[in-house]
Amino acid sequence: GNGVEVYDEDGKVYIEALAGLWCTSLGFNNERLVKAATKAMETLPFYHGFGAKSHPSAIALAEKLLEVAPVPMSKVFFANSGSEANDTAIKIIWYLNNALGRPKKKKIISRLKAYHGVTIATASMTGLPNNHIDFDLPIDRVIHTDCPHHYHFGEVGETEETFATRCADNLRQLIEDTGPETIAAFFAEPVMGAGGVIPPPATYFEKIQPILKEYDILFVVDEVICGFGRTGNMFGTQTYDLQPDMITVAKALSSGYLPISALMVNDQIYDVMVSQSEKIGIFGHGFTYGGHPVSCAVALETQKVYEEIDIISHVREVSPVLQNGLHSLSSHNLVGEVRGVGLIGAIEVVKDKGSRQSFEASEGVGAYLAARAQENGLISRNMGDTLAFSPPLVINESQLEKMLKILRKSLDETEAWVIR
Repeated sequence: GNGVEVYDEDGKVYIEALAGLWCTSLGFNNERLVKAATKAMETLPFYHGFGAKSHPSAIALAEKLLEVAPVPMSKVFFANSGSEANDTAIKIIWYLNNALGRPKKKKIISRLKAYHGVTIATASMTGLPNNHIDFDLPIDRVIHTDCPHHYHFGEVGETEETFATRCADNLRQLIEDTGPETIAAFFAEPVMGAGGVIPPPATYFEKIQPILKEYDILFVVDEVICGFGRTGNMFGTQTYDLQPDMITVAKALSSGYLPISALMVNDQIYDVMVSQSEKIGIFGHGFTYGGHPVSCAVALETQKVYEEIDIISHVREVSPVLQNGLHSLSSHNLVGEVRGVGLIGAIEVVKDKGSRQSFEASEGVGAYLAARAQENGLISRNMGDTLAFSPPLVINESQLEKMLKILRKSLDETEAWVIR
């Protein structure tokens, strides 16, 4: 890999338009991250965070995350993946409600088409059938509310705002029907990623958040994809004015160079955890590699690079090239919807633009489009008939324009294949 490009076994060059899996924010050959890893490996190749022990990189990284957190947070728990961070959030939420004498308040609300991971609990929150089928999921403590995708689920003549109101009303009804005393938390990505790059409709979170407060339901924001500049702010929480009680991060935390994730919790949650753990005698949760010194050192260096190159300003400068370029494809015969914010976006191909009718899954149109793009030198990822884009944040305007040119060519080739 080099910058925003990767090379296959034959030396062919591709623009990596999804930053691997939404994560390689600083590109594929950042020497500072390599040197940070080397130095850390030479200094302390492994240590853990158990038994009141720690090491400088974990401490410094935790302090840095609390410094840049979009809302006040108190403590950081390190894990190895977004799945583990979200899974830990669920465990702490259950622990918290036992500590508060609310043993029935354990259910988690997620959203259809959400993606929160692939452990048993987080795959249950993930609202995608392929992550449930034959895995005996979801577990019964997880329930799902509406997918806030106006293009597909808005009614005829319904504005984004009125659709958001309906989503909020349906959430309230779900809470009432299920029993507010049984619901512990609501998880949400600022922009839904693997479900198809779905930004929230206008006023959605503005209407959802008061309902959560009213019923004493914790709000967990999954920033695994959106965190560290992707939406044009350091966090999607800032882009959509969210007020979470917990935040999970991963992926761009280390630019994907080494596995690391983190859960941030606020003071109120941490204080209850401490008192309960003192009562029990231990907080019985942790991962061998959580807060690994090499991963922490690389993540800390990643944060320093973001600041020094002013990654947020760069994203804001170049993101109009991506968003305007994608929207310029709206007139293409296959393109039903273009959506995105900052340096994350998607196009969705449809069978009929007027009725918004999708292709049958068996037709494999989205997969064909992704294959044509790859053949033409552009690696993306199709989620059904949606092709997603989340390039390294360091991508420049000319590289974005090249990416868009390949995409248009691939769309034309796909259209010719469809009507063959």
